[in-house]
Amino acid sequence: MKRTVCFGAAVATLLSTGAGFADEGDTLAEVKGRDQLICGVNAGLVGFASPDANGNWTGFDIAICKAVAAAVLGDPTKVKYVPTTGQTRFTALASGEVDILSRNSTWTFSRDTDLNLDFAGINYYDGQGFMVPRSLGVSSAKELGGATICIQTGTTTELNLADYFRANNMEYQPVNIDSNAEGEQQYMAGACDAYTTDASGLAATRAAFANPDDHIILPEIISKEPLGPVVRHGDNNWGDIVRWTLYALIAAEEYGVTSANIDELASNSENPEVQRLLGTTGDLGAMIGLDADWAKRAIKASGNYGEIFAKTIGEETPIGLARGLNAQWTQGGLIYAMPFR
Repeated sequence: MKRTVCFGAAVATLLSTGAGFADEGDTLAEVKGRDQLICGVNAGLVGFASPDANGNWTGFDIAICKAVAAAVLGDPTKVKYVPTTGQTRFTALASGEVDILSRNSTWTFSRDTDLNLDFAGINYYDGQGFMVPRSLGVSSAKELGGATICIQTGTTTELNLADYFRANNMEYQPVNIDSNAEGEQQYMAGACDAYTTDASGLAATRAAFANPDDHIILPEIISKEPLGPVVRHGDNNWGDIVRWTLYALIAAEEYGVTSANIDELASNSENPEVQRLLGTTGDLGAMIGLDADWAKRAIKASGNYGEIFAKTIGEETPIGLARGLNAQWTQGGLIYAMPFR
């Protein structure tokens, strides 16, 4: 899910005036001072970020929030989750309402530059797709000429849709929506023939339907959507903490460090990178203002990247996403952590 450039001016103005957001460079101190991480998340997307009946948030993106809280505060439960929409997410981050945005947001040029935000890495390689009712009898997006399509306004998804139909010389009628929840409602009410957003979002939305098999996700992927956590531009140390916490989860999977064996490996692994990752040797934690066990706590919070993927959105979950591009680089995918040295 993405935003358009037009919103950039407002956010950039907010950043340039310093109105209402933490001073550059002190997010770590702010988080430690309040003893709580404030994490901007999706308002509700099964598998990625959603609360249960008791208000306990779980999901693939929630795991990032917990890992950062564990690394910084020593406790993955010390997180306040702030639901955001596609329209409000970047304002919430720029204004200082949240410390980090962990909410399927696409890394684009304009967001990185015009919005003065920094993407701390990529935790999911995605692409825009289409979902239609099976009863529509459509098996390809190229059969959607003349269709009504639910689309979130003010997003690059909207721009991708226009580009795709123009390139294929097809017409369509947009049905504008403000959120995934509204999109689901409109789609189920028959207000549109198809719903388009990130393919992972479509799978998560479909998983929440009473009869998910009555809906199919078409094979075409019409864009690149690299998703990842976002921080404010200018606070480089905070950006390093979020970035390397994500890398710790990814590296842990690569080196076979799991939530089950992490204590054992912390004491007896002979792999030098595992020793540095888990704080057995070296002083990597001190370089980002944390202690030696920061990465160990982050990994223990929810497991390594592979464990998190399998538990929240993987093939054995109702969402059923294969690793695909999100497999480790050693397994033919694109997931890759920078070296811990």
